[in-house]
Amino acid sequence: MSRYTICPEASMSRLSAALLLLGAILLGGSTAVAQSDSDVYNRIEELHGDAASFDRRLRQLVRAMRSGDAETIAGLAEYPLTVKANGETYDVENAEDFIDNFDDLVTPETRRAVGRQQYEDLFVSSDGVMMAGGAVWMGAVCDDTACEVSHWAIIAINN
Repeated sequence: MSRYTICPEASMSRLSAALLLLGAILLGGSTAVAQSDSDVYNRIEELHGDAASFDRRLRQLVRAMRSGDAETIAGLAEYPLTVKANGETYDVENAEDFIDNFDDLVTPETRRAVGRQQYEDLFVSSDGVMMAGGAVWMGAVCDDTACEVSHWAIIAINN
């Protein structure tokens, strides 16, 4: 289980995510590029715990992005949620706000990229799990002060 509390307000920009990924590749050598599903699963378990729960939530998210299911995607997010889209930054306060503005908050490119996400292409760090080149981040969000209980949620969207 993660020792870190994820703050939705502290979302990563695509540039920060790309630089973090590049640094990991350079520091890790060529093995950082070629990873298996089990490597990714084990890394999630090592850094955050409850990789099985992440796997279930990821599958829900990928299906929902493929079909444009705003309600399911909204239900997978932690609020308030910072979303970067169309050159703007939005602070989405709740699921209803997300659903009402879905087409502006999640671009078709992001939906396609997440809809095609392969498990072995995920990037895992202590901040969470990055998908679609940094367009979406999921994190283990603590449900109590000691972080003995947590849940996986979308913590940032960076179209």
